Amino acid sequence: MKPQNYESLDQKIRQEFLSIRDKIDTSQRLKLSWSNWEFGMEDLEVSLKRLSSNGVKYIELFGNLFGQDLGYNSKKVNNLLGEYGMQVSGVCGIFSTDNEMASTVPSVRQRAIDYIKRTVEFAGEVGATYFLVVPGAVGRSVKYDDFEFERSVDTLKKAADVFTKYGVKGAVEPIRADEVSFCYTFGDAKKYIDAVGHEGVQHINADVYHMLHQEDHIGQALLDYKDYVINIHLADTNRKALGSGMLDLDVFIMALYITGYNTKKAFCSPEPLGPGADPYQQMNGPNDPAMLDRLVADTVKYFKEREEEVLNQ
Repeated sequence: MKPQNYESLDQKIRQEFLSIRDKIDTSQRLKLSWSNWEFGMEDLEVSLKRLSSNGVKYIELFGNLFGQDLGYNSKKVNNLLGEYGMQVSGVCGIFSTDNEMASTVPSVRQRAIDYIKRTVEFAGEVGATYFLVVPGAVGRSVKYDDFEFERSVDTLKKAADVFTKYGVKGAVEPIRADEVSFCYTFGDAKKYIDAVGHEGVQHINADVYHMLHQEDHIGQALLDYKDYVINIHLADTNRKALGSGMLDLDVFIMALYITGYNTKKAFCSPEPLGPGADPYQQMNGPNDPAMLDRLVADTVKYFKEREEEVLNQ
């Protein structure tokens, strides 16, 4: 039977992986992190304990410094990280209509600039590799006008020096059209990065769930933009725990090993948020600890099992 188009690309990636598998340094595995803002208002120590007990060594911290008196304290965070033997992969920037770079309201754009500067400084203090940037507000899929891209670029330019000042890489995240009004694909993110034109903003934060909606093929997109991707949010096709849907995780893992992702300071960070159009609502209240325990345990176990299968097949 003739393979379907996506199967042909899958086969190409599988064959390329098998041709180099014996040359792969398997002592360096993919760096598994976890994006913790979905844990809501849970105390950070509880989150770190859950992750470390499941063998996760990195955490992508919730970018919750929304004001001078809100959010994490870097000294307390560093003490907890040391206690649980964990490191920060990056900080997940949270961009809503209250602090978006593409806003038509100048005071909102100023809030975005202040938020970026404040949070990237924190990211540097806790040893984060990257800070995730979203060009427009998450949860707003209807555009204001035809100049959102230009306003967003102009806003980020005004804050971009903070990335090089604190040694943190700016990573632009493309998001599906159900959740944002522009910047949907890796190609869109690359265009945005080029327009900003700053050495501190040169990377992409990928998200498999958004890629399922917007990219032609997940594995091929990772190969095509291998020099840009620094972190990847993970969820299955139903945006739940890995292994609960139909995602071909093996091809995803193979593509990353082909690009040498395992040898880079780059991360895979599960973020199983569910399929809603405004996932930010999860960050503002308590979540069920037992459910989160299962979510982390199931996802980590399945990811590591599939990685072993891929490397030892």
